[in-house]
Amino acid sequence: MTHFLTFNMRAVIQRVSEAEVVVNFKSVGRIKNGLLILLGIEDSDTTKDIVWLAQKIVNMRIFSNEAGLMNKSVKDLGGNILLVSQFTLFAQTRKGNRPSFIKASKAEKAIPLYEQTIQILEENLGKKIATGIFGADMKIRLINDGPATIIMDTKDKENH
Repeated sequence: MTHFLTFNMRAVIQRVSEAEVVVNFKSVGRIKNGLLILLGIEDSDTTKDIVWLAQKIVNMRIFSNEAGLMNKSVKDLGGNILLVSQFTLFAQTRKGNRPSFIKASKAEKAIPLYEQTIQILEENLGKKIATGIFGADMKIRLINDGPATIIMDTKDKENH
């Protein structure tokens, strides 16, 4: 039996009380109360994937309501989003000890999709989001709230 590895856009979503991206000792993106999203893009990703993922992220009920139940979204709370590109989400580790990142999109494909993700997240959230710098050596500081961390893959949209 032959197994084919298929990937799509991946996101690691962390509920944070604050998060910041620093490049060359300078803060380039900072939020309080919201979501830090680490985003990996693969060559087969499309606008359809971005639209689905952005809608799910903005409306995902992972913040506590008055009763302490996870029943509010970042949008419900007027929270913030910090989006950071991260090609290492596509690390292949089956062979050897050095991860392969061959499935991650190269900049020419990934940058337009990353920029489109920013735009669609902002439209869904109803305000500007903070970002890192695509391809930069970034340092991320965060205070994870909960912790609450969700991993999403757009291939999951095909199962519903």
